[in-house]
Amino acid sequence: MPVEQITVFGGTGFLGRRIVDRLRRRGLRVRVAGRKAGTTEPSGSATQELSVVRADVRDAASVDAAVAGAQGVVNAVGLYVERGEATFHAVHVEGAGNVAAACRRHGVERLVQLSGIGADQTARSAYIRCRGEGEAAVRAAFEQATVFRPSVMFAADDAFLNTLLPLVRRLPVIPLFGRGDTRLQPVFAEDVAEAAVRVLTLKEPPAPLYGLGGPQIYSYRQLLKRLMDFAGRRPLLLPLPFPLWDTLALAAGVLPRPPLTEGQVALMKQDNFVPPDLPGLDALGIKPTSIDEILRRDFAPAKTS
Repeated sequence: MPVEQITVFGGTGFLGRRIVDRLRRRGLRVRVAGRKAGTTEPSGSATQELSVVRADVRDAASVDAAVAGAQGVVNAVGLYVERGEATFHAVHVEGAGNVAAACRRHGVERLVQLSGIGADQTARSAYIRCRGEGEAAVRAAFEQATVFRPSVMFAADDAFLNTLLPLVRRLPVIPLFGRGDTRLQPVFAEDVAEAAVRVLTLKEPPAPLYGLGGPQIYSYRQLLKRLMDFAGRRPLLLPLPFPLWDTLALAAGVLPRPPLTEGQVALMKQDNFVPPDLPGLDALGIKPTSIDEILRRDFAPAKTS
């Protein structure tokens, strides 16, 4: 695929800025499109190879302008807490549909849509249901789109390990979701970013759907024990029933930045790993990075002289 210009929606976010950086390292021209673009820019200043534009996926006109002239597009916009008009449906369904429709109108060659493992149009959870409906909206508007379903992502600046490790290091008791049996396949955010770049630059057509997970599948209990081994601590693991977690998430929802959301609890009620019939990182020639490697590199306590 001859690529000249890539537009990345959500290019200043946790995953988006990694995609932008990798595209730039490949020498590609990148247009970062975001609701707050211009005030929170990706690493590096705007140059001929990097431009920053304001665009809200909920606003079809701004999306259209951001897509015009691009050969490839990534939609890495995600919403985890609803606030006012920023609802799961508005962002994950209508917004994703706006991006896909603009790609069709402007003759874009490749579109990568970020979704998540477990996305399901029939789910009771609004977050999970809208992820599934968003995939359907993208397919309806731009049939050749590639959808990514990553498992929970980790990195040095994530909200995953950076939440769990302090709990393990400080608390005498760690609550479990249910009995801690839910299986997870955490994936390194840089690997997901590299997968997006490879799909955008493949000579042959990519698969329509990829499940992206790391090299290991853990139960939640096993993952916490791994973190306990790393931290050298042995807090008590306390099972808590899911109805209690539902109540806690409902109560936390009134906070400006809730530490627990309805979507997080809903995802922990079901296994979160890549089905064996889906192509994954290996299909794109990427060796998955382990949590152990990132723990040793980025989370080990600083040595004192």
